[in-house]
Amino acid sequence: MARTKVDLRNPIYHDDDAARQHLERVLWPQGPVCPRCGVTGDRITKLQGKSTRPGVYKCKDCRKPFSVTVGTVMERSHIPLCKWLLAAQLMASSKKSMSAHQLHRMLGTSYEAAWFLFHRLREAANDIGGSGPIGGEGKVIEADEAYIGGKARNKAFGPPPKKMAVFVLVERDGSLASRRGCDCENLARNDHRASQSRIVSDDR
Repeated sequence: MARTKVDLRNPIYHDDDAARQHLERVLWPQGPVCPRCGVTGDRITKLQGKSTRPGVYKCKDCRKPFSVTVGTVMERSHIPLCKWLLAAQLMASSKKSMSAHQLHRMLGTSYEAAWFLFHRLREAANDIGGSGPIGGEGKVIEADEAYIGGKARNKAFGPPPKKMAVFVLVERDGSLASRRGCDCENLARNDHRASQSRIVSDDR
């Protein structure tokens, strides 16, 4: 399946208004939704006063103002929205992950801001509730494992650093499930794989 290349010159990565409109299209495909009471449609009014910042709406039911960032990791942040989107894109597309220092250099922000973005976005990526089994009838799931950790030669003294086992299931043209330090066989068979799926790994 062909993948669409990401254009980092896109205004959503450099302009706050474009970034906010992009988030509204993604998070509210059917129009603004009150994050507190869930109402939509004509019960939502967009505030457009001179003293009102762009992108603020008001719910007629609970009478509370809100924006697209309420209820997300971006809520109450003073970091520009375009920086949030750019950081999320860079972290998601990085093949071998990246450090907060690298993010700080690429975004042109302070290290403290990059560290905040880095940890907020990583926390948001956690699949806390679980998304159900991946795969299904006729689907192929690829399985692989790796040990993540520092290298012994990078330590001046002391025992070699401990490495953490990470096991990953990837559905071809579909979803992904990963766990660290887990029973790999149990994950592959029970937790995240539909019973009709076919597993492909290095061994078979």
